[in-house]
Amino acid sequence: MSNKKSNPLNRRGFVRNMTAGLAAVGTTSFLGSFRDPVNQVKFNPVVDPDDLKITDLKIIRLKFPGVTPRKWNSIIVSGGGQHSMRYIEIYTNQGIIGRGIPMGVNSVTLSLLSKIKGENPFDVERIWDKMYRGNRKPVAKGDYISSMGSIDVAIWDIIGKALNVPVYKALGGYQKKIRVYAAGGYYEEGKTTSDLVSEMEGYVNEGFNAVKMKVGGASFGEDVERVAAVREALGPKIDILVDANNKWKVYEAIRFGRAIEKFNPFWFEEPVVPDDFEGCAEVKQALDIPIVAGENEFTRWGARDLVQAGSADILNLDTVKSGGITEYRKIAALASAFHIPVSPHGSPHMAIHLLASTPNSLIMETYPGVKSQFNPVLPLYPVKDGHVSVPETPGLGIDPDPELVEKYLAPY
Repeated sequence: MSNKKSNPLNRRGFVRNMTAGLAAVGTTSFLGSFRDPVNQVKFNPVVDPDDLKITDLKIIRLKFPGVTPRKWNSIIVSGGGQHSMRYIEIYTNQGIIGRGIPMGVNSVTLSLLSKIKGENPFDVERIWDKMYRGNRKPVAKGDYISSMGSIDVAIWDIIGKALNVPVYKALGGYQKKIRVYAAGGYYEEGKTTSDLVSEMEGYVNEGFNAVKMKVGGASFGEDVERVAAVREALGPKIDILVDANNKWKVYEAIRFGRAIEKFNPFWFEEPVVPDDFEGCAEVKQALDIPIVAGENEFTRWGARDLVQAGSADILNLDTVKSGGITEYRKIAALASAFHIPVSPHGSPHMAIHLLASTPNSLIMETYPGVKSQFNPVLPLYPVKDGHVSVPETPGLGIDPDPELVEKYLAPY
């Protein structure tokens, strides 16, 4: 088999390019002289940054009425009697509360309080390193890194609020409008191809010009027909993204990719199991469709391994799971050295600030259908011409209405 896409990396070139990419974002303090020279943003701190200390950490759980069970391929990801969400709160001695949407296990996240209590949130790089290196067991992947990421995003919320600016400006603003896609197309009991088409058309009517659908949960022929039907209905100007959620073996992914290439998909996400970097690279080399991977990877070192293996045209590591905003900046810088765009998985209320401050950002994932039950607590961003505006409120903008929190509050 001839390679359609070559992997230009070698160790010497990788180190040289990675160093250049990291240097591009790693040498500028986000505090500086309290001014962003690009956007002419003046930081007007509402507290004394030098005296700010972390005092406590809590996890809040909310329960909502259930929705129809939905599947990726064979895995139910939502639905049933109730649906819940969590958010993290980090408290400070000056009254600022940092919030974020956590991942990982609650007990692991709460245990990290001992490592962050008394720390100044502006020492975010040191806090991250302290959490990462302070555990007695290996922490390269899994719930520990996800819990670290949960804390890190909430710390950045504190930083933005303390400086009285949105987080993307504290990071270094690049753009104020972000292209988005509607993630949907899930498998549901009794859902027909006609229903799928109606769902995708609904997203377009809401202002999206890019939609994502699941594949791998039906027969080969049916899944090809589903993609064909959506393309026929939406026409050539709407981008269609397909997501297999690691369903297939390498040869199956290649076969499916070749069958749908004529429908010009925008990307083919997670075609094979996450740890098979070489297998994903083989799929990438065999197809002309851009391959997306990284959602189930952790930290800059996981991203490095994906890039070195030539596994992805686009990286979609999760904002929280990969280690938080502090770590994702390093991941994005690494990718930029190899001209690889990034498109964070999920967590739009946090990802939007990364995309707004990252030159090699591509597109943002939103869930207008699947997670519409979150609307009372975390409203979705209004979409116009396929884009959303970056929020200008201080911090991340994750500040639920206290009355709604009380209404849906549940023990964890």
